[in-house]
Amino acid sequence: MKQEENSMEKIVSLCKRRGFVFPGSEIYGGLANTYDYGPLGVELKNNIKRLWWKYFIHDRKDMVGLDGGILMSPKIWEASGHVKNFKDPLVECKKCHKRFRPDKLEDPSKCPECGGKFTGERMFSGMFKTTIGPIEEEGLVSYLRPETAQAIFVNFKNILNSTNVKIPFGIGQMGKAFRNEITTGNFIFRTLEFEQMEIEYFISPHAKWKEIFEAWVEYMHGFMYIIGLEREKMHDVEIGEKDRAFYSKRTIDMEYDFPFGQDELWAIAYRTDYDLKQHQEESGQDLQYFDDEAKEKYVPHVIEPTFGVDRTLLAILTAAYYEEEMEGEKRVVLKLHHNVAPYKIAVFPLLRNKPQLVDKAKDIFNELKKNWRCEFDDNGNIGKRYRRQDEIGTPYCVTVDFETLEKDNKVTIRDRDSMKQERVAVSELENYFSKKFSI
Repeated sequence: MKQEENSMEKIVSLCKRRGFVFPGSEIYGGLANTYDYGPLGVELKNNIKRLWWKYFIHDRKDMVGLDGGILMSPKIWEASGHVKNFKDPLVECKKCHKRFRPDKLEDPSKCPECGGKFTGERMFSGMFKTTIGPIEEEGLVSYLRPETAQAIFVNFKNILNSTNVKIPFGIGQMGKAFRNEITTGNFIFRTLEFEQMEIEYFISPHAKWKEIFEAWVEYMHGFMYIIGLEREKMHDVEIGEKDRAFYSKRTIDMEYDFPFGQDELWAIAYRTDYDLKQHQEESGQDLQYFDDEAKEKYVPHVIEPTFGVDRTLLAILTAAYYEEEMEGEKRVVLKLHHNVAPYKIAVFPLLRNKPQLVDKAKDIFNELKKNWRCEFDDNGNIGKRYRRQDEIGTPYCVTVDFETLEKDNKVTIRDRDSMKQERVAVSELENYFSKKFSI
């Protein structure tokens, strides 16, 4: 079966079966649109975040990092406009009482669940409220952050005062955000709780922002190759003035070809000086930057590249999922880029009931795991082990057999994608994999 023919149902099934993603609160009947990441999912997720941090923060001289809090003063959300503007219209079915965004309905005249009629539109807040304090009635009403960006803006002056950064420079962070979505679904694509990786790149109001914006678009495209996504499946969609956020002067949604259709994966926006000006006005604090070269003070403008961790993970899984016919049998394989694969190498003894094979395999495993994330696997026969490693995306399998012990001290290395096998000396394994994983 060709890769593009795969359905979401198969990917969802694989994710649960192999420990990538589990339904949230499942033993209590579940909580709609919440998910937990299993042993393999958390490894994949952490690899994405690690690569993102290296590419966007560590590899650039003009970037620093931040880890802002989930809970912040409610005044921040009032100043940013979220309390007033972070709302969507919704309609409610008079029969089953489910709620929907009108713009997401194929047929706005009837409920897609039961065929009932809708109420008129009402505005619905996308933020989760919470109360800070021991007594709810007397506590401070705050919100779970609906985006990570505001922590960067309110810490802008702190970062200027504690580092040697000069404009142009960026602040990046990753972390959880929460949105009380009306329309959810498509597995982990749109959920109540999700993780973002965001950058606020500060520039002079006199800078050629269009050139800087385009440079960031190209730089974002470069991240696709690092995590194994195909450029031809990404579409840069220019958002018109009527559809842009009120603070944005230009926005591009980078949409990806998912099995359920083309939809937003990443985005980049030119937010001008809206956020810093709002926080300066509402807080009474001077958030201007003194430019040594221009000898002037100004409120910087901002370009914002933003990425969804969960959506990126879903794109990687859907791009990597293949079904192949092999001698009348189906082989399911995740052709993950080795940069993101949860395990880089699996080590097997040919037989689990032969202590000398097991001991030798464990010795090799212990050496390889010093440099790479590895798995030791002696469950079932060798064929079942290969099938499992194919399904979880392990690029290479190393098998210790009797020839290893009795003849040449070589092991069999199997390539996940080509399934070709070759014999390599144990003493050469570190050099062999160093070359493979440097590509």
